[in-house]
Amino acid sequence: MKKKGLYILVIIAVIATMAICLCACNKSGEDGLSAYELAVQEGFEGTLSDWLDSLNGMSGEDGLSAYRLAVSQGYDGTLNEWLASLNGRNGRDGATLSIEEVYDAAVNNGYQGDFLTFLKEYLNTDIKEECYGVSKGLVSSVSISAEFHVTTSGYFGQQTKVATSGGSGVIYRIDKAAGSAYIITNHHVIYYSAADEVNGISTNIKVYLYGKEYSDDAISATYIGSSSTYDIAVLKIDNSDVLRDSDCVAVSVRDSEDIAVGERVNAIGNAAGGGISVTEGVLSVDSETITISDSGISQSYRVMRVDAAINSGNSGGGLFDYSGKLIGIVNAKYSSDTIENIGYAIPSNIAVGVADNIIDNCDGESNTAPSVFRLGIGVAIADSKAVYDESSLSVSIKEVVTVKEVTASSAADGKLAQGDILLSVSAHGNVVEINRTFSLIDALLNVRAGDKVILTVERGGENVTVDITAEAQYFVLKN
Repeated sequence: MKKKGLYILVIIAVIATMAICLCACNKSGEDGLSAYELAVQEGFEGTLSDWLDSLNGMSGEDGLSAYRLAVSQGYDGTLNEWLASLNGRNGRDGATLSIEEVYDAAVNNGYQGDFLTFLKEYLNTDIKEECYGVSKGLVSSVSISAEFHVTTSGYFGQQTKVATSGGSGVIYRIDKAAGSAYIITNHHVIYYSAADEVNGISTNIKVYLYGKEYSDDAISATYIGSSSTYDIAVLKIDNSDVLRDSDCVAVSVRDSEDIAVGERVNAIGNAAGGGISVTEGVLSVDSETITISDSGISQSYRVMRVDAAINSGNSGGGLFDYSGKLIGIVNAKYSSDTIENIGYAIPSNIAVGVADNIIDNCDGESNTAPSVFRLGIGVAIADSKAVYDESSLSVSIKEVVTVKEVTASSAADGKLAQGDILLSVSAHGNVVEINRTFSLIDALLNVRAGDKVILTVERGGENVTVDITAEAQYFVLKN
């Protein structure tokens, strides 16, 4: 059985993972013959090289190309599938062609794309994205340094010292011409409970771009807002020549509900304060709840688990999929002498939802916490199962989520009822299917005052549409 809560001993952490692999689709006809063997069976007397030269249809007694010969003998695959069968791995002809030879054969048949495009489109591999996904993550990643003043009392009276926190972040939005950008990081990277600064938030925050991690290239960043509830903070850079002259880009974000357990991921961050680096791993668990205890205060988070190494200083860094899309913000690791390779990241749907909320609602001074819409219901899982998708060759968990209770005088009071099966929610222009208990919770992060929230529920065997207006009184600050 899964534990609903897990106590974590350390909080400063980041996960990094890099994956590069090459997969080639290898399909053959129902008769089990390779295309070359079919040609020989039909009387072709040349060598394998001669047969390759015939692919353009300019030789051979009957004037047919090898692919047309294969089709005439009952091969019912596409040209793409036939090209993938040229390596003869069915064991009948014993011949093996290199990928380069297959590409040359495709070009002789009129293919006009380059080699990498051929690999991606004709052999069904994302080699181009896999090779360059890490690079995309690197130019979207930053190191962060935050200073705090700490006053203590001792034998010689009060003394004030400077403490420094090192962490990581990702560039979420960028205006290169203006030299401005929004940075997502962890709340705990720029917060220190013992600091003299107001609310423990650093007022001296520096950001360093990848490849520019030197003191002369430090970029001053302004605190916009944060939430310890979600361990997410947003910083802003303004009018930076270093940013203008860089090749950095904003992250591309992937729906964290779409990533499957077992997918390879990259975690990129400022490991041990030594600058941006990369580690590798896979997604181990797509969603679980952990509880972190720090200075006697406990906070629970919904996270993804990965098996990559986590080191002090990596907190706030990005967790990326193989193509360089952001799927999470790393924030913790499990510290134990008997446990290895358990690290955690806040899913991108939460991280980005909170970041957008902060950008829309906070100014770093009078407003520093996201304002989140409360629907006023409790939910329960009526059924749960693993579903295998043959098209994506992946497995995912699907839950039947029902309304367990409705709070009196809440936004949902009189709109939703106990026993309703939640099917989908439309919030702030986005429609989300409710396949997990957290699907609705994450979607509500995007709701703003005045929005109309539209839910589709199954009630009494029929689908019912419920409209709820997100009035200001139903929002709460999530410090």
